[in-house]
Amino acid sequence: MSTAIPGTLANRRTRAPTVKSVFIEGFEWFGEFGIFCARVFRAAVAPPYEFGELIRQCDIIGAKSLPLVALAGAATGVVLSLQTHDALTRFGAKSLLPAVIVFSIIKESGPVITGLVVAGRVGAGIGAELGSMKVTEQIDAMEASAVDPYNFLASTRVLACVLMLPLLTLAADFSGLIMGWIANALADPISFRLFLENGFKNVLFSDFIPPTFKTAIFGLIIGVVACFQGMRTTGGTEGVGKSATSSVVLSSLFVILADVVLVRLILMLWG
Repeated sequence: MSTAIPGTLANRRTRAPTVKSVFIEGFEWFGEFGIFCARVFRAAVAPPYEFGELIRQCDIIGAKSLPLVALAGAATGVVLSLQTHDALTRFGAKSLLPAVIVFSIIKESGPVITGLVVAGRVGAGIGAELGSMKVTEQIDAMEASAVDPYNFLASTRVLACVLMLPLLTLAADFSGLIMGWIANALADPISFRLFLENGFKNVLFSDFIPPTFKTAIFGLIIGVVACFQGMRTTGGTEGVGKSATSSVVLSSLFVILADVVLVRLILMLWG
């Protein structure tokens, strides 16, 4: 009678995850994630406060993400101008192009593009950095030295993400408006002043403030998810790569889901 050879297709099928195991792992992940969030928030409000590390993380997350965010915002402005120009021209509404660009960028495109770009850059960086510290036992060494890693490592990065995302969104909006005007001016010459007057003619603070500050929620999601995935890394260098990848995937997914909820909430509160 033949015996099954380890690693064969039959054995791999028997080890395939079942629906039940997937649900159990999902519930376990959310449970551990909730406990992690509670520990991070408790560490963030309790002294000592790591202002030096917070400023360093603001520089890493904010200043070093600025060129990429500005480039993404500029590309968004050009694409919006090129795509909507022909459509509005067909319907005889070419004069509405500045308003369409302004409303599209400041209400949705700018915040979402910023959140996704930062999730890709910062999420991977935090996940890989904390993951490498975990597998090399640096986090365990910090705990042995009476340094709270949830305070020094996690809370500073989460707070830096929350503070920097609205500022990066402003940079993306500005770059998108500038490049949107340039793309529009190349097709139909228009002064920058007239472009802004037509674009912001009917814009209210309720159109600008809530979409900009909702990115603070995006920053909270990115920071917490990336820190959680990094600080639970196992399996050596392979685990570090998996943590970086999962940080980007999960934070981007949660940013999109949060945007759906926040857009609906903003419409309910501000109309």
